[in-house]
Amino acid sequence: MSMDSPKTYTIKNYGCQMNVYDGERMAELFDAQGMTPADDKNDADIVVLNTCHIREKAAEKVYSEIGRLGKTSRSPGGPMIAVAGCVAQAEGSEISRRAPTVDIVVGPQAYHNLPQMIADVTSGKRAVDLDLPGLDKFSQLPQKRKTGASAFLTVQEGCDKFCTYCVVPYTRGAEVSRSWSALIDEAKALIEGGAKEITLLGQNVNAWTGEDDTGTMQGLDGLIRALDRLDGLKRIRYMTSHPNDMTEGLIAAHGDVEKLMPFLHLPVQSGSDRILKAMNRSHSRDSYLKILDRARSVRPDIALSGDFIVGFPGESDADFADTLSLVRAVGYAQAFSFKYSPRPGTPAADMDTQISTDIMDDRLQQLQSQLVADQSAFNSKMLGKTCEVLLERPGKLGNQLIGKSPWMQSVHVLAPDLTIGDIVHVEITDSGPLSLKGEPTMRAAA
Repeated sequence: MSMDSPKTYTIKNYGCQMNVYDGERMAELFDAQGMTPADDKNDADIVVLNTCHIREKAAEKVYSEIGRLGKTSRSPGGPMIAVAGCVAQAEGSEISRRAPTVDIVVGPQAYHNLPQMIADVTSGKRAVDLDLPGLDKFSQLPQKRKTGASAFLTVQEGCDKFCTYCVVPYTRGAEVSRSWSALIDEAKALIEGGAKEITLLGQNVNAWTGEDDTGTMQGLDGLIRALDRLDGLKRIRYMTSHPNDMTEGLIAAHGDVEKLMPFLHLPVQSGSDRILKAMNRSHSRDSYLKILDRARSVRPDIALSGDFIVGFPGESDADFADTLSLVRAVGYAQAFSFKYSPRPGTPAADMDTQISTDIMDDRLQQLQSQLVADQSAFNSKMLGKTCEVLLERPGKLGNQLIGKSPWMQSVHVLAPDLTIGDIVHVEITDSGPLSLKGEPTMRAAA
């Protein structure tokens, strides 16, 4: 049964910053087709669920959302439903079997084909595209970028690391890097659109390589140094990095490039060498700590962030104790921690040493207690100090704006005379585990 061509859309992103970027590009694609964002997300003609498959609960949330939409027929009154992203890539036709109300299933490397897929659905077909054609999509997406004060820029996709718990190599494909010229052009467009800060994204962002405009091969540090020379750009960040690709040149950039913010997100996942080997992480506890030491040697005030998995198959009490001791040794400013979640098709899912939920719950509670204490301690050191804050969005209170410090902390300020996009000097007056409060003292130099 055919459907009317959609005129309004809603995109709901799950998971990582890469999905946020992809969601932004889908919106630009729809805008170029003459569609507009729905004023009320519940009244959209098409709903795109841009999914994450890293953890089991994330996938289940998608199916719950499909059920909540409550589409039971292809009548003109019901929305067109598209499932995009990594759940789409991983589960494919299983989505149609489990949720027959879904009209479109499109993987993360094929969403540039959404206009044709929508046309297929309007003619009465169900549309599925799970191709992994590398970076073809970027050349077929609208070139003009919509942006705010802070913008994402995907420079690299895919992963060749094959950690035994992770589905990314199967859902995003092999590591591929976008070209130097494409990235410089997109960065310039973002700056022209008002971006003061650009965050470079990739599954393994520091695996990016490419030839510059002179034909010289560059790593991520070379790209960062080129962005540093662009007028109007005030801040540069990057994530997510892999320890195996943390080069000396990239570490040196943290000391040399003023626009590169003093923040490093470098997942370790475990403090136990035995578990790291079982995870196929290709780094050791000691090699990881040495990277952090080198980063601190060139930028003593750098804020460190990481990812942790507790309850990986076979993790003993001693292994978990190694993780806690590493956390205490590092003193993370921020960190993300999760219980191990078996993903179908990954080697770890078939290991016969799975950890009970009760043990994982207890370990996660212990770990998060330490991480929160460390984050609170890091934030409390800001009390009475003044730092530059890039104002990014309105807060919940009147005249309140929220921005980021150089160290990635959210900072709330009452600023009736300031606007989003301003970079201001803020004196920090209060701190908590998740954010800071402060009083603006003056605008930073343009």
